[in-house]
Formats: sequence, C-alpha cells, structure tokens
Amino acid sequence: MKKPLLLLTYLLTLLPVSAHAWWNDDWSFRKQLTLDTSAAGGDIKGNLDNFPVLVRLHSGNFNYFLDLKKNGADLRFIAGDDKTPLKYHVEKLDPINDIALIWVKVPKLAGSSNQNKIWMYYGNSAAVAAQDAAGTYEVHQALDYHLDNKKGLPKDQTAYGNQPSQYTAKTVPTGLIGGGAKFDAGQRLQIPASPSLTMKPDSGWTLSAWVKIAGPQKDAYLVERHDAGQALTVGIDGTAVYAELSDGAGKVRTPAGAALTPGHWHHLAVVLGNGALSLYIDGRQASTVTAALKGMSGDIVLGGAAGGGHDFTGDVDEVEVASVARSADWIKAASGDEGVDSKFIAYGSDEQADAGGGSSILPVILHSVTIDGWVVIVLLTAMAAVSWVVMLFKGLIIRRVQRDNRRFLEQFRNLKGTETARLDREETPEERELEDIPLLNALSGKHDHFQSSPIYRIYHRGIRELRQRVGTAVGAQATGLTAKGLNAMRATLDAVLVRENQKINAQMVLLTIAISGGPFLGLLGTVMGVMITFANIAASGDVNINAIAPGISAALVATVAGLLVAIPALFGYNYLASRIKNISSDMHVFVDEFISKAEEQYGE
Repeated sequence: MKKPLLLLTYLLTLLPVSAHAWWNDDWSFRKQLTLDTSAAGGDIKGNLDNFPVLVRLHSGNFNYFLDLKKNGADLRFIAGDDKTPLKYHVEKLDPINDIALIWVKVPKLAGSSNQNKIWMYYGNSAAVAAQDAAGTYEVHQALDYHLDNKKGLPKDQTAYGNQPSQYTAKTVPTGLIGGGAKFDAGQRLQIPASPSLTMKPDSGWTLSAWVKIAGPQKDAYLVERHDAGQALTVGIDGTAVYAELSDGAGKVRTPAGAALTPGHWHHLAVVLGNGALSLYIDGRQASTVTAALKGMSGDIVLGGAAGGGHDFTGDVDEVEVASVARSADWIKAASGDEGVDSKFIAYGSDEQADAGGGSSILPVILHSVTIDGWVVIVLLTAMAAVSWVVMLFKGLIIRRVQRDNRRFLEQFRNLKGTETARLDREETPEERELEDIPLLNALSGKHDHFQSSPIYRIYHRGIRELRQRVGTAVGAQATGLTAKGLNAMRATLDAVLVRENQKINAQMVLLTIAISGGPFLGLLGTVMGVMITFANIAASGDVNINAIAPGISAALVATVAGLLVAIPALFGYNYLASRIKNISSDMHVFVDEFISKAEEQYGE
C-alpha cells in the first residue's frame, strides 16, 4: 500500500502549481517585487512603517510599457498577502524610452529580511486611474518635491500642499530620479512657512535631498532658514558639507570632514532631535553635534538667501521635509532605495494569468523581446519556414526518384543482349512539361514508365545516341560503334548526369544558408538586445543583477530562435545529402554499365 501512495505523491509533485493566488482576474499580468533589507540588500536593521518605496522600471526589468494604459492607469500595487491594495503614484512614465518611476507606500517593512514582498499588477484595458500621491506619504511627511515639472513651480506631493513661493532655478530632465533642479548664482527655491513645516522640540525635524555639486564652493548655502533670531544652515565649504544651528546665545556646527564628490549625486539629510544636530551623507551618519532644538517656523530657502553672497551651484533632486526626526534606518533606506546602484528591490519575472489562476513565464519572455529582436525573429521564422518546406518537398522528390530508379534498374538488368532498347519510349508533351518541375512530377505526374527516374532519362538519351551511330535497328545484330563514338556517348551521358545532379540538388543551398546564417542572425538580435538593455539601465540609473537579468533573458530569445532554425536544417540537410549522394552514385554506376553493354553489343 505504501508504494502506490509514494508514487501518487511523486506524480502530484510534478503537476504545475500556482505560485500564489491571483488578486483580481481582470488583470492579466503581475510582477513580484522583493524589498531586501538584509545585509545583501538595503542593510536595514529596524522595522519601518509606511515607507515610500521608489520602483524603477526600465527595459532591463519590464517590457510591457507599450501595453500600459495612458499614465499607467492599469497599474496596481498589492501587499505581500496579495489582497491589500497599496497607495501609489507615478512620477514619470515614458513608454517610448522604456522608463517609469513609481512611488509605493509599503505599510510594514521588516528589518534584516529578504522576505518583504509586494505585487505589481498590470494589463487591464478597462481599469481606471487609481493613483493617490497624497496617500503615498504618511502623516509626518510634510513636503515632497520631485522637481520633475517642466514648466511652472515644483509641486508638493503630500496632502499638506506646501507649494513654493519662488522658484528661479532651471528644471532639467537629468535629475537623479526623473527631472531635477539646476542652481546657478542667484537662483533659489523658497518655501513659505506653514504649520506642517514647523520645527517642534518634542518631535524633531528632518530635511533631505539629493545633491550634485558643480565643484568646490566657498561657504555656499544649500539650505537656509531663519525665524526670530534663530537660523538653520546647511552649507558647503570647498567640498565639505556642514550643518549649523544658531540663536542669540551662540551657534553649533557639525564637525568638518564630510565631503562630496563634484559631479556625483549624494543623498544628504539633516536631522534635529533627541538633543542633537546630525548630518547624514549617502545614508550614513557623517557627523553630529549636541544641540537644543527650539521652535522654528520661518521660510525655507534652497540655493542661498537673496543678496547673501553664499550662492550654491549644482543640481538638486527629491527635496523632502518631515515633521519628525527620522531614524537612521529610515534615512539609510531612502538613500539605498533611491540611489543609482540600489540593491534594495529585486524585480521578479513577469507572470501571466492562466485559466487555473497560475502563471506562465514563456509568454512573458516573448513579450519582453525588443522591437529589433522581433525583426530578427521574424526573419528567422521566414528562414525556418523556407527550410522546412525545402526539406519536406525534397524528401518527397527523393523518395519518388529512388522508387522509380529501383523499378527501372530491376527491369533493365533483366534485359537480354538483343533487347537493349525495349524499355525506351518517347515522352509525351505532358511528361516533357513536368520533367523540369520535379515536385509536380513526383506528386501528380504519371509513374507508369519511370517518369521520375533520372537513371531512365540517362538511358533514354543513351538509346538515342546509339540509334544515331548504329541505325534504328538497335537491339538487333547491329554493329559499327567505334571507340570515338563510345567516347562521344560517354561525354553526352556524363552531361545528362550532371544536369540530373543539378536538378536533384536544387534548393539544397537554402538549407546551408539556414544552417550557417540562422545562428549569426540570432546572435545579432541578442547583441542588439543586450546593447539596448544596458543603455536603458544607464538611462534609468538602476544598476543591479535584477535589472539586467530580465533584459538579457529576453535578448537571448533571438539566439534560441537562430538555433531552432539551424539545428533542424542541419539534420535535414545531412539526411537528404546522404540520399542524394546514393542516387548520384547509382547514376555514375549506370553510365559505366550502359557504356560497357553498348561496347560489348555494338562495338566494331
């Protein structure tokens, strides 16, 4: 009894199993995203609540841009339980250049874990937009500027609506995350005071931004805030960054030594809280100093105060303000998630819903192939179709040829010496028309007199040559065939043999083209696909194995297609060539045999 049960259990393990329940059957595709806070990913120790995660999509990890609805209306993000919808909004969606930047609010992000998973669903033509920019941020997020507006003032994405009162910097498309702001001398971004932006001693305060300095600067003010004799300054002296808090009683400044690399993006964060003023660079605490925070609610100015002589020059992106002192893990997670070399998110493969609610990877891989790859695949498909047609028709022709050759040789070798010409007869007009079309001759022609046999056609020409040299009484006791006549006959029969070989070898070159050209065409498609994948990765700024692998796997489809063309053509060519070689050998043997009989019977 145990053996049947074990066998049944083993067979059940071979059945396809759905990876996970499908959230909603109206959506055709999904992709799993793993938020890795372990040492291999973000290296986040503590838990984070309501954290906004940046999802970067590009051709290296997603190839359904052209299938998305306008502005990503069919996008949905679901929690790891595959039941709970998550708040999200799209910062940028460019289907032409295969780039999308999407912010998703993750309710719970466990620290030191590679099991934080969410789902991205897409592919529903009837879906309506469900973005919620304000809902993407938790209550303590008081301001968030993506700085991606091509025209007009930057827009606060949070529910507080802290819009700037002045913006003279230049919006550029080359920010770290989508667009950014370029500051030159005298240009600034001013944010008016509001209750949500007020610094409170009991809760603390955080400001963060991505910064790329143009070069060393002399005490340039990146951020400045004044209120009732107090001031907060984030400045750059040379390439070193400092944060300073001052009031009528004095000032405190973070120690020097935290330097930025000109021309490179760095994540800066200033945190006031717990009796300290701390400066973070690229997610790590660069310096800290003891400081007592007092209430402050003045305007916030980026780029240097008007007429102050402390103008900042460089680029800024993703400016955020929180009404609490963010934890070190929060700042590290933001820096790791948003940076260009992020290992924070692992992008799973695209899955397609099937009738059983499971998933299929093959349609997703095929859908991920780029346009240039499809051009190559279409060419290879045409090449494969031609090669298969050639192999099929050539196999039918060779089969018919061998059958008629065998029938003719059996009868020819039973002829007596005086019956040499008994098997010969003149062709009908219909047979003459079909002779140059071997396929039609094999399929629809008559076969009552060896019509598909090249050996018979050599014999027929040989009999005509004999009649020209010894008279019409071939088969009787006619004589007079000279040595010169025999040589002339052999030359004529050899010419017929060559032409028959050409006929039977016709179109075989198409198979050799498929064998040698198929893999090279496939390789061309793969190389082009890899080039496009790396170019899009460079443009999107997401550099990790999870971004590269999907694009490479899709690019390799072209190579697979090339091999699928070449391998059957190789086997078919070798099989057909061996049979053609046997037919050719039989024709050579027959020429020698016919000449020998003619010399014996009709020689002088």
